[in-house]
Amino acid sequence: MAQLLIELFSEEIPARMQLGAARDFGRLFQQALYKAGLDDASFNVDANKTYELRTFVGPRRLTLVVDGLAKETAAINDVLRGPKVSAPEQALEGFLRKAGVTRDALTESVDGTWTAHIYKPGRKTIDLLPEMLREVILSFPWPKSMRSGTSTFRWVRPLKRILFLFDGEVIPFELEGLTASNLTEGHRFLGSGQALPVSDFASYQKALADNSVILDHAERQKIILEQAKAACAAAGCELIEDQGLLEEVAGLNEFPVPLLGDMDPQFLTLPPEVIKTSMRTHQKYFAVRDAAGKMAAKFVITSNMKAVDGGAEIKRGNAKVLSARLSDGVFFWKEDNRQGNFDQWLTKLNGVTFHAKIGTMAQRVARIIELTKAIAPFVHADATVAGEAARLAKADLASYMVGEFPELQGIMGGYYADAAGLKPEIANAIREHYKPQGPSDTVPEAAVSAAVALADKLDTLIGFFAIDEKPTGSKDPFALRRSALGILRILRQHNVRVALSDLVGFWYKSLLIYAGPDRAVYVDTDNWRGSAGPRVAEGEGEIFDNYLRDFKQGLLESPVWVIPTDRDYDLDIMYEHVPNVPEVEGALLSFRSYAQVGAEIEDFMADRLKVQLKDEGFRFDVIEAVFALKDGDVVRQTQKIAALEAILKAPEGENLLAAHKRAANILAAEAKKGDLPKADPKALPGAPAVETALLTRLNMAHRAIGTALEQEKYIDALREIAAMRENIDAFLEGVLVNAEDADVRANRLAMLKAVCDLSGGIADLSRIA
Repeated sequence: MAQLLIELFSEEIPARMQLGAARDFGRLFQQALYKAGLDDASFNVDANKTYELRTFVGPRRLTLVVDGLAKETAAINDVLRGPKVSAPEQALEGFLRKAGVTRDALTESVDGTWTAHIYKPGRKTIDLLPEMLREVILSFPWPKSMRSGTSTFRWVRPLKRILFLFDGEVIPFELEGLTASNLTEGHRFLGSGQALPVSDFASYQKALADNSVILDHAERQKIILEQAKAACAAAGCELIEDQGLLEEVAGLNEFPVPLLGDMDPQFLTLPPEVIKTSMRTHQKYFAVRDAAGKMAAKFVITSNMKAVDGGAEIKRGNAKVLSARLSDGVFFWKEDNRQGNFDQWLTKLNGVTFHAKIGTMAQRVARIIELTKAIAPFVHADATVAGEAARLAKADLASYMVGEFPELQGIMGGYYADAAGLKPEIANAIREHYKPQGPSDTVPEAAVSAAVALADKLDTLIGFFAIDEKPTGSKDPFALRRSALGILRILRQHNVRVALSDLVGFWYKSLLIYAGPDRAVYVDTDNWRGSAGPRVAEGEGEIFDNYLRDFKQGLLESPVWVIPTDRDYDLDIMYEHVPNVPEVEGALLSFRSYAQVGAEIEDFMADRLKVQLKDEGFRFDVIEAVFALKDGDVVRQTQKIAALEAILKAPEGENLLAAHKRAANILAAEAKKGDLPKADPKALPGAPAVETALLTRLNMAHRAIGTALEQEKYIDALREIAAMRENIDAFLEGVLVNAEDADVRANRLAMLKAVCDLSGGIADLSRIA
């Protein structure tokens, strides 16, 4: 067994890419080792220890070490059984190709089949490693990469040196002028400045440590966090922890030295989010709070140097840079509050394009207002207040502060709303309407905030589906999956009882806001060739009402075109161009039909909800059983899943499945013979007692289950079905379902079908494992 050590030394690797690169390096090399035949069995150092593959990453190096790697692959001595000796020639030729042997290598077995004996000797690992490393380098999945000099391969930054050792020896390797060696380099400023020879991982780690390089990213994080906390505690304050920033600064420094600096206290008049964002985004500083929990006039910088003056000059220089940044923030804060004019900002949004195919930010705001008003009753919010919050939610995008710090959108709008004396619920809705922005983020709690947040995310999701910009595979450039998950979390947390199809409908109705003195909503229906010509909605009168009527009746199956009418259009000429609406001068927007988009949105949301529920611990077969009924009410679906899972864990669960499956199995067998009866079961003269008893129990259960479903007491409904097992067992054991009398057979099958239909308002129980 031997040790493999690889270091790929380059110019500075972006900090945000480092941890992903370390994972990819280990994953790709593990795949290469497996492909080469160096599987887990080959990594055993002894009977009690398996191989160990580790990766490390820093600002200028990507390192991999494998302990316990076999020095050669195992020999292969295999026997492959082929076709019969009497098989066609084509079958034999196919077997020869598969086995990689010639006809003279075959032997005939006693059972009359061809057998190929295959022997492949083991190969030295040192001979396999160069091609493995070459393949990993050339296929490395950097998010962004570049070519340097005359090289033809791409790397994140120019690759400068390759260290490649196996069992203490340099492996011969060359890649476009780069030759492998046993040399590495230390810290750019604190190291010796000389190439450092190493013989194994232990000497490699020691050489780097002696030259001020801490190899392990996790160790660098620990050092930064512990020393920063200690420096803050000594000054009587507390570090505001930030894991994302911690990972980033650990990737920026090979020898991190946290220093506590001071800033001008006058900047504490700024909102704390401005201070923290300026520190984090532009300067990579940690913010600090005082003993009272408020922002302190201090910051923590992570230096990559051990300064002779204890870092005094470093702190002074960084405080100067931070003051310049925060001075800009003070100016923006004063200017934005001096204007204090949300309407002025909203006017500016007319000139901001949200998406070329969806329209401007002003048009997006108009849609969100209409959506919010439609959603407000479902979250028990005041529609007027919610609509006003929606109108102002995006205004801060035109402010100076958000222009400088885009991360503060919404947050600054909340501050400006407070300064303008707006209602607290409006200010909170502006502040919270982007939530939740990820799985760790919270859902808006206030009803008005929830309404605006839902509308915002729905407009994004449905709008991009309406222009056919849906996520594909791993690509989701508009973060539509995140919007969908946010919508689901809000719907569930606020118990919003509305069908997804209605939410899509609200969005399409919001397009009517374009109808006005200088806008028209043009609907290209399937009837455009009719004598009446196409319909053009102008204003909000009768034509507006007709549009709504057609929409509700599901007549809008074709795209919706929004065309400006601020020019003096001749409508007769417009009619002539109906088949080529996109070519009409001034065509503004076009969207796919409600029918198409609605179906796709429901499927997309269903997939997201399934994942969400599975992550929460619900059984997959239970989820599938409920989703098979395609109920668009997210809350109702979740309640049904919870009820079904609960009943399956209870003693009644076995009875529930048995009652359903015995009936379903007989129906499935009879269905193969022909159509099942469609009539309802009834009491036949002379029917056995077990048959009449089951019919009586069916009628009682049907009424009880109907009441339970109306009251959404799904556990009670499922218990009613489970309680029927005794009657069903007695019925199936006491009568012959497939009776000779056709009427009797049809009635008994109808009874079994009625049993299966009892669960039809909750789940397809046939999908339960």
